[in-house]
Amino acid sequence: MTLTPDVAARLAALPLHCIPQQYPNKTGHTVVADADARLSPRELHPVFYGCFDWHSAVHGHWMLVRLLKTNALPAGDAAAVQALLTASLTPAGLQAEADYFSRYPGARIWERAYGWAWLLKLDAELATWDAPHAQRWHAALQPLTRTLVGLWMDWLPKQTYPNRTGIHPNSGFAMAFGLDWARAMGAADFEAALVAKARAFHLGDRAMPVHLEPDGNDFFSPSLEVAELMARVLAAPEFAAWWAAFMPAGGIAHLAAMPHISDLADYQTVHLVGLALSRAWAMRHVAAALGSAHPQHAELSRSADTLLAAGLPLVFAGDYGGDHWLATFAVHAMAQGSGSA
Repeated sequence: MTLTPDVAARLAALPLHCIPQQYPNKTGHTVVADADARLSPRELHPVFYGCFDWHSAVHGHWMLVRLLKTNALPAGDAAAVQALLTASLTPAGLQAEADYFSRYPGARIWERAYGWAWLLKLDAELATWDAPHAQRWHAALQPLTRTLVGLWMDWLPKQTYPNRTGIHPNSGFAMAFGLDWARAMGAADFEAALVAKARAFHLGDRAMPVHLEPDGNDFFSPSLEVAELMARVLAAPEFAAWWAAFMPAGGIAHLAAMPHISDLADYQTVHLVGLALSRAWAMRHVAAALGSAHPQHAELSRSADTLLAAGLPLVFAGDYGGDHWLATFAVHAMAQGSGSA
C-alpha cells in the first residue's frame, strides 16, 4: 500500500509501455465517410492514441505527471518519464486534439464526461507545478482544456438527471474532478454550475440501495461516487447529516467486501479490480470529510486500506485489459491516502 520507489517504478512502467502503443485500440470514433474509416488511432489523436482508448491515455499521462511531480520515482525512471511526456505533450499535437471536438459530427459528446474529467485532472496537476517543463506542458494543453470546459458548460444545464452507472458515464465521478479543477484554477462560473447541479441531483438522496452493487463490470461504486462529490459540495456539518440519511445500516461493510474477480484477462471483468481501488479512494475522501471524531471514520479508513491492499497486487497480475489503465487507479488511491491528492 506504500508508494515506495520500487512500487512507483513498477506502476509507471505500465503507461510508459502503453502510451506509445497504438494497438489494440478502441477508438469510439463515429465514421461518416470512407476516409474516416481509414484513419488510424494516431491520425485521429496524435497525443492520446495509445493505452487502448483516449481516456486511458489521458489518465496515463496524469499518472506519470503525478509520479514525476511528487519525486516518487527512481532517477532513471524519472528521466524516462520526463522524456516521454516531453515527446508527447506538444503544442501541435494538443491543438489537434482540441480541433477533434469540432472537426467531426458528434464529437461534442465524445468522451463525455469521463475523459473530460481526467483531462482536467491532468491540467490541474500541471498548473500547480512550477517546474519549467511542467509549465510548458501546461501551456500546450490549454487549447484542449478550454475546449472541454466550454463543452462542459454547454452541457451541464441540459443534463436533466444524474448518471449513476458504475462505469464511464458516471456523473458523480466526473463532476467531482471537474469541481477540483474549477477550485484549483479559480474558475468561479464553472464551480458554481457544478455545485448547483450536484445539489439539484443529490441533495435529496436517501437510503441508497448499496446492496445492489456491484454490477458485473463496475469500476465505480455509484453510491460512493455520489458521496465523494457531495463531500466536496457540502460543508462538514451538512455533509455529516446528508451522509447519515444517505448510507444505510450495513452499507459500509457491504462496500468494503473485495469484489470477486473471476478472470483478470477479461477486459470487462477486470473492471472489478478498479472498483476495489476507486472504493478505497472514495472511502478515504468521505472519511476525511466526516472527520476523525465521526463514529464511521475508522470503519471507512480500515475498509479503504483493506481494499487497496487486496487490489494493488492485481494491478500487476493480469494482461493488457488491465495494464492499460489500472495503475492510474492505484496511484490515485494511494495519493488520496497521502492527503495530498
